Formats: sequence, structure tokens, C-alpha cells
Amino acid sequence: MHQLVTSRLLLRPFTPADVEIVHPIYSDPEVMRYVATGPLADIAHTRRLVDDYSDHQFHHGYSFWAVIEQTSGVLIGDAGLYRTPAGEVELGYTLGKAWWGRGYATEAAGAWLRMAFEDLGVDEVVALAEPANTASLHVLTKLGMRRSGERLAFGRPHTVFRGQRPASIASTPSSTR
Repeated sequence: MHQLVTSRLLLRPFTPADVEIVHPIYSDPEVMRYVATGPLADIAHTRRLVDDYSDHQFHHGYSFWAVIEQTSGVLIGDAGLYRTPAGEVELGYTLGKAWWGRGYATEAAGAWLRMAFEDLGVDEVVALAEPANTASLHVLTKLGMRRSGERLAFGRPHTVFRGQRPASIASTPSSTR
């Protein structure tokens, strides 16, 4: 699994060359207001984050990947899955402001949910969204994830969403990931 392709997007693991391209997105306070790290202060922080994504990919077989708009070839953000310290598989996405409101977050996150359940054998995916982040609440609801209470995460309250593997998709040996 080296890439995911949707009707409008290409998702692939980050490369070192992506650091300078994605840094303006990761350093934008408006884009990052609901992201745990907040805006990244400098390119060194972005490099460490991308290195962490690569390390996670190596150890788990999935991570946050670069999201590329197919028509322009532009890297517009990230989307992916990440294993939490509690052992959950969490879905997340971050897109630059210029690409908000186009359905790209739903498209990218939906591709990752399918990958989680069909190819990675994950039984449950969680997602967290701050209650004020109405755009993410809408995306997660549109994807069919169900609200499952609230939790304090990164010092702030979050709505918890859960998505389960559909019964029509058989469990695979990798379901213990």
C-alpha cells in the first residue's frame, strides 16, 4: 500500500521534500486551531512531525499521509490513521484553508476508513473533534461515524466519534493491529 486514489485526490506517505510545502499549512493559526499541536512555529517542528509520521508508517503500516489534489498536483494537507497511546486507531485530517468547503476532507477520510476496515483489518476507528469545529463534526457524521460521548484530549473537550467495521467485511488476520 503506497498510495490511495479517490476521484479527486491522491494520498501517499510524506517524503522529506514535502516538509517545506506543508509547513505553510501547519503554521497557519486558523488551520491549526483545532489540531492538538496548534500552529507549528518553524520548519524544524514540521520536519519532526513529518519524520514522526514516517516512523509511525514504518511501525504500523499506516499514518498521516500527504493529500494531493489530482488536477493541480498541489499538496493540500494530510489525512490518515494514527495509533493512540491508548491503542485506538484514530482518524484525522488537516487541509489548507484554500481547499476547505470542497468535500476533500470527507473524500480523504472516507478513503482511510475503507482502508482501515477492508485492507488493514481494523475493527474500530475513533475520531475526535472539538464541539466548536462544526466542519469536522459534519464530516464525521457524513462518513457514518456515530457520536460516542466526550473526552478531554490535549487539555480541551472533544466529541468522540466511532466507526465500526461493517458486518459485510470479514475480519482479517491483521485485525489485531
